[in-house]
Amino acid sequence: MSPNKENYLKVVYELTLDFRKVNNKNIALIMNVSAASVTEMLSSLAEDGLIDHKPYNEITLTKAGQKVARELVKRHRIWEVFLSKKLNYEIDTLHEISDQLEHTADADLIERLNEFLNFPIRCPHGGLVPGNVKKRTDDDTPLTDYDIGAIKKIHRVVDNHEFLKKFKTTGLTIGEEIKIIDKNEKEIIVESTEDGAVKIPLADANFIFLV
Repeated sequence: MSPNKENYLKVVYELTLDFRKVNNKNIALIMNVSAASVTEMLSSLAEDGLIDHKPYNEITLTKAGQKVARELVKRHRIWEVFLSKKLNYEIDTLHEISDQLEHTADADLIERLNEFLNFPIRCPHGGLVPGNVKKRTDDDTPLTDYDIGAIKKIHRVVDNHEFLKKFKTTGLTIGEEIKIIDKNEKEIIVESTEDGAVKIPLADANFIFLV
């Protein structure tokens, strides 16, 4: 399977875990590709028996697709933990490098890394590592769903390379407490103790999860 197909499976898996609608629009948003590219790839994945199309353009992983996606996400996040904790890579560079490594390492190496890292529960972006947690424990919610005045902690961000570069420039970090001080159709303005007021475009706010 090509790395591009594998990346699409990971995105469908992530959207499913986030309880967000899995459709062409949301996939295109996260992957930063055209709607036509998404349609073409989803057709190919459906032919491979890895996804199903349902009414109203709802997309789900088949049993086979879910197995492949879970393993890919696990590999990806274990590499991210290793690069962050052992090699001191910054949060905005982890995703792209891990994308390359996950497609080349064999299962034995991944399991050895997993044990070496003491079976981490979360990656540096806050995402759960499949297989290292018995059941889903996330109760986080996208920043866009909160009203002005809400005070919450940043719990997780989506693994999207372009977004992660922008997230780093905000100065915000995983685990930091923020307060929503303004919200409109274009952006959300949050305030933190360390960074003061920070403007976040509405599209990017969908990639930040609070708890």
